[in-house]
Amino acid sequence: MVKEKSKVRIITDKLFGGLNMSWLTVIIFAVASAAVTSIFLIVPIFENTSFREMGVTFEAWFLFAIIIMVNCKKPLESALKTFVFFLISQPLIYLFQVPFSYMGFGLFMYYKYWFIWTLLTFPMAFAGWYLKKRNWISLLLLLPVITYMAYVGTAYLNQTITTFPNHILAMLFCYGQIFLYLYAFCNKLAQWAVGLGVAVIIIIITVVSTLNTEISIGMTLPDYPKLSHSAVAVFDDDSFGTIEIVDYEDAHINMHIKKLEPTVITVTDGNKQYKYEVKVISENGTKHLDMVPMK
Repeated sequence: MVKEKSKVRIITDKLFGGLNMSWLTVIIFAVASAAVTSIFLIVPIFENTSFREMGVTFEAWFLFAIIIMVNCKKPLESALKTFVFFLISQPLIYLFQVPFSYMGFGLFMYYKYWFIWTLLTFPMAFAGWYLKKRNWISLLLLLPVITYMAYVGTAYLNQTITTFPNHILAMLFCYGQIFLYLYAFCNKLAQWAVGLGVAVIIIIITVVSTLNTEISIGMTLPDYPKLSHSAVAVFDDDSFGTIEIVDYEDAHINMHIKKLEPTVITVTDGNKQYKYEVKVISENGTKHLDMVPMK
């Protein structure tokens, strides 16, 4: 008697092995994912949300790559199609943003990082095709992905705890992928135990190592002062954290804070001094920082 598949198994079997991954599908997939990512990066409402992370970190792109890999018939096909997917999608993300960014085509300075990873997708996707085997080799291939998802998911968890519910969707997306991949590609209980064990260990290590970790937040000084390279920015309360000026012309700073509380920032530039009040704003259940000049 053949055991009937569950609805979840039917969906995962279709997603990871039952799709027609033609070249046309790969190209459409690449353009569509680039367009959606660009929207998340351009539209202000997505700033500081889980959706914006699609254009910054890897978790969504792992899912896209795995879908392509396991729906190919041969390892070389997997490598070629995954490589082309990233070769199209990543530069398009920057190209779509050009008309909306003050940097214009200067945005492509950030593409070098993604281009290196695009090159690496070829050998990674060649090996990744063997996830289809659904055996111990599959688990071995999944362990780096599980490690990454556990680490990044816990980083999002820390953000969620600090500024609830900020990035809660990104956290669930990372943790969810761990269970999804184990369910889809591991058929034995022992494989599940090893995979979840690795995830739990990474989560514990990450939590312990980040108990005293600072939160990094980038902001632009609200009155846009033109700063010289000798300018220095500090919190009036030293226990709050540290500040670095990352763009003097546009007055953009990165704050590394230990607590999400109101404070005052002083920027000294030669004989000039600027003071800003940092406020904690609660909006729609989310806490974020706002900055206003002080007279």
